[in-house]
Amino acid sequence: MSIDIFSEEKIDCHNHVFDPARFPYREDTVYRPSGQEIGTAAQFLRVMDAHGVRHALLVGPTSGYRTDNRCMLDAIAQAAGRFKGIAVVDNDVSRAELAALKAAGVVGVAFNPAMEGAEVVTEAGPLLDLLADLDMFAQIQVVGDQLVELIPVIERTRMRVLIDHCGRPDVRNGVKQPGFQTLLGLADGGRTVVKLSGWQKISQQDHPYEDVHVYVRELLRAFGPDACVWGSDWPFLRAPSRLDYGPLLQLFGEMVSDADVRRRVFWDTPRRLFGFAD
Repeated sequence: MSIDIFSEEKIDCHNHVFDPARFPYREDTVYRPSGQEIGTAAQFLRVMDAHGVRHALLVGPTSGYRTDNRCMLDAIAQAAGRFKGIAVVDNDVSRAELAALKAAGVVGVAFNPAMEGAEVVTEAGPLLDLLADLDMFAQIQVVGDQLVELIPVIERTRMRVLIDHCGRPDVRNGVKQPGFQTLLGLADGGRTVVKLSGWQKISQQDHPYEDVHVYVRELLRAFGPDACVWGSDWPFLRAPSRLDYGPLLQLFGEMVSDADVRRRVFWDTPRRLFGFAD
């Protein structure tokens, strides 16, 4: 059965904007996106419009900007309610600074143990408490079995948790690997949401990333469509091969054939969680 995925209401919950002409990269950045990796807010809005995507959750990138959130905040301010954001901050950020970010459309803070080590979470206790007090998400990108080390911190805190890119399991180790089983265990707590995104980061194959499908199905089974969201990862930094937005959307439509489940993942769940208007 053919699915007209482009006519369905959608929210893209993982993407980045880069505009080095207006917002130069930090001098100490570990990676400087260039060429086709650069994607401004105006360019991304055109991509969204072409594919029927109503809203997007912008993620402050470790590459280029890290704790400089000006490019993302400018995009949110100029997009008439179409964008929300996940910021990157230092662990000693103040409550007032976090509250100001929330007022500007930021719904959470990103932590990247996959690139920076587990201590970015294990040493962030006061920040995690602030996020809980302000009802904001801690967005965490782990890889392999890192979540096993982080689970004691997550379990003793109260903040809402947003797991990036399916938890980035090692596809060679199967669904029984400790990190992925730990992620599945978070489904019972009721405060964890998983992004069904980044398949190209996880897979050892090219599109359609068949070695990732079993993990996506397991996450949907465990968390259900009311705790799963979809993201493209546009503009595809460090992509190992050619990527385009449309095929990624269509692949998700083929993977999730139930129209009700698809609508909840694409639209109902992220709109409710992140506060997008109708």
